[in-house]
Amino acid sequence: MRIASLYRYPVKGLSPERLTSARLEEGAYFPGDRLFAIENGPSGFDPADPVHQPKIKYLMLMRQEVLATLRTRYDDASGDLVISGDESDLLRASTATPEGREQITAFFQRFMPSALRGTPRLLQAPDGYRFTDSRSGFVSIINLASVADLETRVGAPIDPLRFRGNIMVEGLEPWSELDLAGRDLTTASGVRLHVIKRIERCAATNVDPQTGARDMQLPKALMTAFGHVDCGIYCRIVSGGRLAEGERLEIEEMPAALGIA
Repeated sequence: MRIASLYRYPVKGLSPERLTSARLEEGAYFPGDRLFAIENGPSGFDPADPVHQPKIKYLMLMRQEVLATLRTRYDDASGDLVISGDESDLLRASTATPEGREQITAFFQRFMPSALRGTPRLLQAPDGYRFTDSRSGFVSIINLASVADLETRVGAPIDPLRFRGNIMVEGLEPWSELDLAGRDLTTASGVRLHVIKRIERCAATNVDPQTGARDMQLPKALMTAFGHVDCGIYCRIVSGGRLAEGERLEIEEMPAALGIA
């Protein structure tokens, strides 16, 4: 399969950032992905003892589709988060200072007061933890051919960014990625990803990532067409290295001892 594009989502529920390349580290998450979340009132999250929390405790597209109307970018060097509207920047604030975090809180209090259950505070993931939907959501892969096939089922274009994946791939047969659990994916540069499981889809995919309109019912469409709500796969990083757009991921053959040629 060929890597068509790479994305990270620095803040859970907010917009993606496209990358031309990314350096993966063994046992880690996709770099720069889900570093932050915005709790919707007290979440109980303790950075000193991080435990995976249900996503409903944070601002998220499944419940707050208006988030899709914002464009955000994160500056790794400065720690600044920039939030933009249609034509201009609405906020630039440091995620590393109390003053900056208070500015981020104040922005969301103004932007979406009716959706808040309490103070919207920015949370930062400690080392070894990320605000992913799944405890094992280290790296996510979306097969563009599967998205295209789903388009034919629903009779309308589907932006692949609805599935909020890290790696968009092409060159696979539609839905063949769902049978890769337990297999390894490798690159010529030495990256090795171990496929853990399929990704079950929720109502966040119903939201247009460009407009914020809740205009589709994709989990229902998946269940109707295929008898499941899966689209994409989660992987663990077994061996790190650099990934880049245009690079190929090879599916490692299963051992013959398992009865598969």
